[in-house]
Amino acid sequence: MGIVDNSRALVIGVANERSLAWAIARELKGQGAEVGMTYQGETLEKRVRPLAASIDAHIFGSLDVSSEAQIEAVFAALRERWGGLDMLVHAVAYAEREDLRDRFISVSRAGFAKALEISAYSLVALARAAEPLMEARGGGSILTLTYLGAVRAVPNYNVMGVAKAALEACVRYLALDLGPKNIRVNALSAGPARTLSSSAIRDYYTMAHETEGRAPLSRAMKPEEVGTMAVALLSCLAGGVTGQTVYVDLGYSITGL
Repeated sequence: MGIVDNSRALVIGVANERSLAWAIARELKGQGAEVGMTYQGETLEKRVRPLAASIDAHIFGSLDVSSEAQIEAVFAALRERWGGLDMLVHAVAYAEREDLRDRFISVSRAGFAKALEISAYSLVALARAAEPLMEARGGGSILTLTYLGAVRAVPNYNVMGVAKAALEACVRYLALDLGPKNIRVNALSAGPARTLSSSAIRDYYTMAHETEGRAPLSRAMKPEEVGTMAVALLSCLAGGVTGQTVYVDLGYSITGL
């Protein structure tokens, strides 16, 4: 018996087999959930479909989170197939590459707006679409992925740190709004991971090595550790937890030097 047996979970943000969203999707399936996934564009579709097939996950189509029409189409398809939704995983973030490689002060107005829209506002838009489907199931749980750069100035993280700070604030306000409908909203702050997104960060490997050396557990984070904690937060095991940011970073966030 899994801890999320008979649950229906939509995972948004899988890009390839290294995605933390993929680690979460696999663990959800392993713990008994029926999993749905989306992809963004034809290039990622070629990577996502085989992964989905490997865990018997249903693909609900292409999803660009900056498109209200595509959000509506995905959730309409989900409503038709499942009727309701128990869990939503938001693992979406974006910033222009040049905004992660120059000084933060150089970020353009357009680049700033785009990073905030895709990385933070998209959680609000998806939560709004998920609300009636979760209400139909008697409640639900929403989880997003964040990073320490939301609360500390991390070199080269730049506008993404600002976007993650906004994302964590969105978590708190969404938790306040959706709590009366028995819908919980939390964030998981993971340590550095080798993903498609992290490849855009200048000196990523230096940052990851520094974290590994200073973290109390003195090793690299394992994607499956993110997966297991994510499922715990999404499940009834965390039934009294909402509006929180939970760290899975080997303890690095507690250190001073």
